[in-house]
Amino acid sequence: MTSKIKYAIIGAGCMGQEHIHNVEIIEDAEVVALCDTSEKSIKECLDLLKNKVEIFDNYEDLIQANIVDAYIIATPNFTHIEVLRALIKTKAHLLIEKPLCTTVEDCKEFERLAIDYPGIIWTAMEYRYMPPVQRMIQEIHNKTIGNLKMLSIREHRFPFLHKVDDWNRFAIKTGGTLVEKCCHFFDLMRLIAQSEPLKVYASGNQDVNHLNEKYDGMVPDILDNAFVIVDFENGVRAFLDLCMFAENSEFQEELCAVGTLGKVETEVPSNKSGIASSDIRIGLREITPALKETIAVDPKILEAGNHHGSTYYEHQSFINAIRNNTKPEVSLNDGLIAVAIGEAAEISIKEGRVVQMSEFNL
Repeated sequence: MTSKIKYAIIGAGCMGQEHIHNVEIIEDAEVVALCDTSEKSIKECLDLLKNKVEIFDNYEDLIQANIVDAYIIATPNFTHIEVLRALIKTKAHLLIEKPLCTTVEDCKEFERLAIDYPGIIWTAMEYRYMPPVQRMIQEIHNKTIGNLKMLSIREHRFPFLHKVDDWNRFAIKTGGTLVEKCCHFFDLMRLIAQSEPLKVYASGNQDVNHLNEKYDGMVPDILDNAFVIVDFENGVRAFLDLCMFAENSEFQEELCAVGTLGKVETEVPSNKSGIASSDIRIGLREITPALKETIAVDPKILEAGNHHGSTYYEHQSFINAIRNNTKPEVSLNDGLIAVAIGEAAEISIKEGRVVQMSEFNL
């Protein structure tokens, strides 16, 4: 394959538009089709595109047109499974926004449907591709801090954004905050720990956000803060500290890993901070002072999205896998397990107990 990779975007909202921003600065790829029922979202996408594209309001018609190499699925979470059921007959490459589906059962269904699928199926987990996070992972896996024992991730950020029909206000449509918002953190934990999750215990609530909102007479029920602990089979323990009423944080995410020889930490600047770089700090127990390295992101790439350049690098890896017929870096199974950890955390909060991952029969 030497021509440009031709993308169709199904779901022209916030993430669909972020994908457009990034594909537009990649020389060997282009968006050639958009599919959404919202005329407003389609118009917003068209304003971002340099080339003419085909417009569809029905993904079945898009599939029938057979004009693309790869589909980006960026529709509301609860629609993923129905879209994927249709796309599985295309044999095209699939980049599926997180979460893969809203429930473990839907993820399992798609996993069954995808057996022997010839195209690449890639779960979009942008946080893996943030330059400071990738640098931190490299240090951990190189054993710079010895054997990893503890990992903590803190995200202090703004509330959920308004989306079309405000579907993201209700757990039934999102999978719950710890599936919708946090599955990429659980994916990151598993990637860093290089082990499978054993058990999950969590505490959380809806304390501040959306309490005065009503949609068709119903008040939103999504969590806006939580603590989640994940124990892994190899003894690593990981911790998530989530707060979604902390808009003025300089750093939206902060990560710290501690091993037998020391620790490594970094942070991801918030979009509003205007900061284009992050520091990696390595503090070893018997060496002073701590080592520090600044990781900068190309401003052009930084401006193309809201995930610190990661969507661009994710597309580069996806395209590389397509061209070289290699396995996806973030597999369907990775997406399934990330959803399972999130679902376990939601159950832990609702039922006030430790949830064993064996309960999901993964």
